[in-house]
Amino acid sequence: MDLICFQTEIAWENRAENFARIEAMVDGAAVAPGSLLAFPELCVAGFTMNVGAVGESESGESVAFFSDLSRRRSCHLIAGIPTLDPSGAGRNEAVCFDPEGRVAGRYRKVHLFPLAGEGNHYLPGSGPLVIECGGWRVAPFICYDLRFPELFRQAARAGAEVMMVIANWPAIREDHWITLLRARAIENQAYVAGVNRCGTDPTLAYSGASLIVSPKGDVLARAGSLPEVLSAGLNRDEFDDWRSRFPALADMRLI
Repeated sequence: MDLICFQTEIAWENRAENFARIEAMVDGAAVAPGSLLAFPELCVAGFTMNVGAVGESESGESVAFFSDLSRRRSCHLIAGIPTLDPSGAGRNEAVCFDPEGRVAGRYRKVHLFPLAGEGNHYLPGSGPLVIECGGWRVAPFICYDLRFPELFRQAARAGAEVMMVIANWPAIREDHWITLLRARAIENQAYVAGVNRCGTDPTLAYSGASLIVSPKGDVLARAGSLPEVLSAGLNRDEFDDWRSRFPALADMRLI
């Protein structure tokens, strides 16, 4: 399976413009049926706390857009979408679609970013999600989650083989982003992809640096600081061989 990451420049609180940008990037990419496509955190709105303006129902415009996109491309897809809880609070979600356009799962961000007051506007999730994508077990995560290895360990214990981190990770902490993505890959012997945004919003600059890392920690693909599509093929034989020859996951004790 090919893993294809779309590093987008997000138009602030402008769903229609973001749909257009995403559609243009996908149209310009080499996308084989059966691939897994990934888009950043809150990719239809930006990292906004204005839940009243951007929040959608579970079957809203963004779900309809990505459902149609995954179906037309016959691909698995993960995208960051702001949805509304019945309480009126937001949900920062990674919504997963299968190649028929059906919602295959919803992961809600567990660790909400305190410096932005995210917890005042969005409800946290309770744990990891692992879904089947093209013969691989995939776990989505969102941005600040990356700093909490115990959450990734739980996903590894549940069988995750590919860990997808969708993010709005600011440029000022780019070095942390790269280091932590490689660490999560090495310690969990999993493919790890970090799909970041680029550009600016009203408060922060984002340097992109989206990354795909092998289970040994090797960088397979890295983006620059502009909108970009990066991809890597997932190799089942190499994956199984590494976990077999160095079975560190069997020695987990604390999770």
